[in-house]
Amino acid sequence: MSRTLRGVWLGRRPYSEVVALQERLLAERQAGRGEDTVLLLEHPPVVTLGRGAKPEHLLATPETLAELGIVLEQTSRGGDVTLHAPGQLVAYPIVDLNPDRRDVRRFVQALTETLRRLVAELGVATGTHPKHVGLWADRAEPRKFEGASTATDLVKLGAIGVRISRWVTMHGFALNLVNDLALYGVIVPCGIREHGVASVASLGGRAVTPEALAPRALEILAAVTEARVTAFERR
Repeated sequence: MSRTLRGVWLGRRPYSEVVALQERLLAERQAGRGEDTVLLLEHPPVVTLGRGAKPEHLLATPETLAELGIVLEQTSRGGDVTLHAPGQLVAYPIVDLNPDRRDVRRFVQALTETLRRLVAELGVATGTHPKHVGLWADRAEPRKFEGASTATDLVKLGAIGVRISRWVTMHGFALNLVNDLALYGVIVPCGIREHGVASVASLGGRAVTPEALAPRALEILAAVTEARVTAFERR
């Protein structure tokens, strides 16, 4: 089956606004209308609570978050608590997995592989963790990654959280490029206390903005999922 993928760069948009857009596109795809689409963007500072979020993983009160200019949002994706902020590339694929790709693990693996290839082009070696979803690197040796078990200082670069409804996907991944890592001090990222977070820039990789990297992210995701890019729009 021939697959197509359309990319849309949204710029910097509030979380709630983009969730509403995802829901609309999701409904269209469930009804057999529209085209598989990847929304690419940045968010203003926002903490999101996934369906598995634990209260103790939020380290600041809503009042403190507001004082810091960080919005708090409940979300329908899987996973725990995470943070989005400027300098982070966020991608939300709204993709119909019917009829031949009905495999949640396969889809998450495709997102992970997209991130891995993208970051490799920026000069940082990454891989997976046997217990935790996402993209991981060794802060001690950012240009070599032979596995989570041999890393000296394991850090998370990319978070993945999806929702699949009637085999149409929404939510997706967030990749730390040049964002302010100090903002993570208000949460336990993804509920993982034993490892830190990093960005491509903090590991010595090529510093690039989300907007500059968005077209390449779309190309790699299309290649990984054996789709053809039909358009890349800017709104």
